[in-house]
Amino acid sequence: MGSGTIACGLARLAGAHMDTVLWARSADSAARARDILDGAAAVVTELDELCERTLVVEAVTEEAGIKAGLLGGLGVLLPAEALIATTTSSLSVGELSEASTRPDRFAGLHLFNPVEKMKLVELAFPEAATPETRESFRGLCEALGKTAVEVPDVPGFVVNRLLFPFAFEAVRLMESTGLEPEAIDCCMKLGAGHPLGPLALLDLVGLDVSAAIGESIGAEVPASLRELVQAGRLGRKTGSGFYEYG
Repeated sequence: MGSGTIACGLARLAGAHMDTVLWARSADSAARARDILDGAAAVVTELDELCERTLVVEAVTEEAGIKAGLLGGLGVLLPAEALIATTTSSLSVGELSEASTRPDRFAGLHLFNPVEKMKLVELAFPEAATPETRESFRGLCEALGKTAVEVPDVPGFVVNRLLFPFAFEAVRLMESTGLEPEAIDCCMKLGAGHPLGPLALLDLVGLDVSAAIGESIGAEVPASLRELVQAGRLGRKTGSGFYEYG
């Protein structure tokens, strides 16, 4: 469920292994998703098209109310044996599982961008998840060629809880010293072996999403990042952020 970067990446990957359908909220979103997927998965816009699915992964915008509303609809729509997952990176998996009305068959499936290349999945379960549910999701991750690490249901899980305070510190260093983003990112790539510098990473994630994650884990969001968000410069997806993209 969803037509953004994570949803389309997952649909492309899953489509190579199993019968896959992507649900998009609007006709425009569906058209964009079809172009991206290029036949890897069917694209639909009606929720009823999901009524016989055995597993649904919610990957819509990172807003609790929107996710909860869609998950509640799925809980009513899907067969009793169907599994539901959320790709949230910062919200409570337990609370979202309750919204779905089937916490025993629910999981947090935190994927990383680009989905087809990044091997890690942070797998978080609500307390009510059954042993069978847990085993099914471990099997799904294996089938998709991922390494699943089970993590506690805490804001940010492991990666974001450690990564975003570090990336925000890079922004503050830029603010206080006047260093260019390229210089900071070059230092971390060549000096620390990072494949992507922290400022380029924030642009890739999306500066609005990064700010929301920071707030959810209690990290101080730098002023310059908030200013870019207010100006509509959200990173790669809008063509500009800390960097300009052609």
